[in-house]
Amino acid sequence: MNQKIKVSKFGGSSMKDLTAMNRSAQVVKTHETQIVVVSATYGTTNRLLDLIDQSLKQDWRSIFESILKIRKRHLDLCLELNGHHELSKSIYSLIDELVTLCTGIHYLKECTPKAKDRLQSIGEGLSSRIFTHVLKKNLPDKDVSFLDVRDYIFTDKNFTKAVPLTEIIRKNCIPLEQEILSNPNKFYVTQGFIGRTIDGETTTLGRGGSDYTASILGEALNAQEVQIWTDVAGIATTDPKICKQAQRINEITFKEAAEMATFGAKILHPTTLTPVKRKGIPVFVGSSYEPDAPGTWIKEKVNEQPLVRAVTIKEGQCLITLSNPDMLEAHGFLANIFSVFEKHDVSVDAITTSEISVAMTIDMKSVDNISFTKELERLGSVTYEKNMALVSIIGNNINHTPGVSLKIFEQLSNINIRMICQGASIHNFCVLVAQEEGKKAINNIHKTLIQ
Repeated sequence: MNQKIKVSKFGGSSMKDLTAMNRSAQVVKTHETQIVVVSATYGTTNRLLDLIDQSLKQDWRSIFESILKIRKRHLDLCLELNGHHELSKSIYSLIDELVTLCTGIHYLKECTPKAKDRLQSIGEGLSSRIFTHVLKKNLPDKDVSFLDVRDYIFTDKNFTKAVPLTEIIRKNCIPLEQEILSNPNKFYVTQGFIGRTIDGETTTLGRGGSDYTASILGEALNAQEVQIWTDVAGIATTDPKICKQAQRINEITFKEAAEMATFGAKILHPTTLTPVKRKGIPVFVGSSYEPDAPGTWIKEKVNEQPLVRAVTIKEGQCLITLSNPDMLEAHGFLANIFSVFEKHDVSVDAITTSEISVAMTIDMKSVDNISFTKELERLGSVTYEKNMALVSIIGNNINHTPGVSLKIFEQLSNINIRMICQGASIHNFCVLVAQEEGKKAINNIHKTLIQ
């Protein structure tokens, strides 16, 4: 593994304003991360998504007023920077593209996934160009350039949730890797979240995709490490907003971190760790607001592997129970059920089965898909229990350690458990509870098994 290249990613809060950007630039300077991936400025992606809704439903004046607010915010940053003509010109060009896209959506009363990706990509386009200028001012003795990530990250045509084409990406990055290794003064700023198809169409990797971008580039460039800079100093044993006794984790394995991300921890996107895990590249999670804080290292192997590492919560769950007597000793029934989920792109978080029933938890938003629910109901009697929360105990050898279940159930003795899911992973034990009981469950379990 190459010991020179470092990749860093800065989230929206680290791009919030010029103060935050300058702080992030100093982090780059301190850690000498030659590939810098940035998200859109704080809140911009949400504003762009709102613009799509406005373009479909509202009059043009209100749409244009929203566009002007986005333009003003980014041009104000240029003015604070005393940005040169080329920077302002690039901002105006991207805003013109935004106007064109919104106009088309407004008059057609339709927004295709392709158009949505193109529109969303503008947020990262704006922030990356501005941050390139910020970094140039903070690193006057370095050669800082803007790099369009779409020239390197190629994906399939699954717009809004595109899948990276790993082999093509690696080949694309070979010249870039050689250039960086031969010139230690060369620094690049690029966009997170986006890529493009072989045909040149802009795609996105899904929400939280900037972390994923950093990981993909880290793998392709044989990086020494990948750094994820947010507004939180590392990964905690649970959400500090829920439990005041949450503790920072010094180091954690890829598998534990992946379980945490999948089951509700918001510090990382679930897909982030897949590329770096393939190469064994360590990941550092820290705060650009507290750059000297210890943070958390995610590695293949760590010194300590406690029985219980963390407790997470995934809210907004719906428990779907499908019953049909024909399931009894029948072959292929589960396959029929999951073919419906695959057809409608719905993910299952947890599942249990009995002789004639299957119980599954999914995101509540998926239940709003009427065609999905109707097709599911053709397979049997279906009930829906909304406003549930999946509480997950993350650790090591949980399902092989006697007495753990007893301790968990003791802490949930006054909370109704609707479903239990254990056995599929040595790192995870899940219980489904009513959403209003979720925080109580987190605090009770954390107090006994972690504190």
